[in-house]
Amino acid sequence: MPEKDTRLFRLKGRRVFVAGHRGMVGSALLRRLASEQCELLTVTRSALDLRRQDAVECWFEAQRPEAVFVAAATVGGILANDTRPGEFLYDNLMIAANVIEAARRSEVRKLLFLGTSCVYPRLAPQPMAEEMLLTGALEPTNQWYAIAKIAGLKLCAAYRRQHGVDFIAAQPTNLYGPGDTYDLAASHVVPALIAKTHRAKLSGAKEVEIWGTGAPRREFMHVDDLADALVFLMERYSGESPINIGCGEDVSIRELAELVAAAVGYRGGFRYDSTRPDGAPRKLLDVTKLTAMGWHPHIALSDGLADAYRWFVENAAETMA
Repeated sequence: MPEKDTRLFRLKGRRVFVAGHRGMVGSALLRRLASEQCELLTVTRSALDLRRQDAVECWFEAQRPEAVFVAAATVGGILANDTRPGEFLYDNLMIAANVIEAARRSEVRKLLFLGTSCVYPRLAPQPMAEEMLLTGALEPTNQWYAIAKIAGLKLCAAYRRQHGVDFIAAQPTNLYGPGDTYDLAASHVVPALIAKTHRAKLSGAKEVEIWGTGAPRREFMHVDDLADALVFLMERYSGESPINIGCGEDVSIRELAELVAAAVGYRGGFRYDSTRPDGAPRKLLDVTKLTAMGWHPHIALSDGLADAYRWFVENAAETMA
């Protein structure tokens, strides 16, 4: 079992910095933290480039946050990872190193760094327990992002050992929900399916093309469930081991496509392009440790996809025309 701190770290009344507050995860954190009676600190990318060490350290020294959620990252799906490897590795390495070091220097009381399920080996035993980290080769299509995130996880652990700081890390499963990226050149599978299926519905297309065979299995969590889990861990967990955040269930990409079609109201079919990469055959997190602490997700996949589609129609559909 992971270490547990019996003393709650209450967020009420604290200065809390959400790095990456305009992203899907960051904006969900802001929604969740609104009820915690804490003082929220945010800063735009144009005002502070988290890849610049001096600027980050000056900002932390001036603002003096007490708690930090590191949700900032350069993210994307298989195509983005495969075509922009240098960007994914450099940006995420620098964000992790700069924010974690600045937090140490400015004596932040607690920090939570977000990893990713991509940190686990491509062929790791399923479901993937935290102990599987660094036990095998990574999935080649997202190794650049994974390596940077592994560095962040290990930096938190190293700083706990050397400096005695209460820095923790968690790796969420695949996420979706309000604020997702629907640019097909950068999106993950859920927003890509929503955008493609919506377009097919409007045009009357008889089928939608999907990359790969449709056989890989993935776990999907609504981002509002993730935000709730992150606040839970920030207040209740203290330990060197990163903690998995997931729902403990997975579906095939084919099953996901049918669920998206139901949410969109699309009655056509799907065509699978097997010449395109599938990625890892399966990715399901072992959430035994988180469940034992008392946290469980609340949003079913079908309900979450309906919510994501509503947000897409209201906020992003016109830009996809």
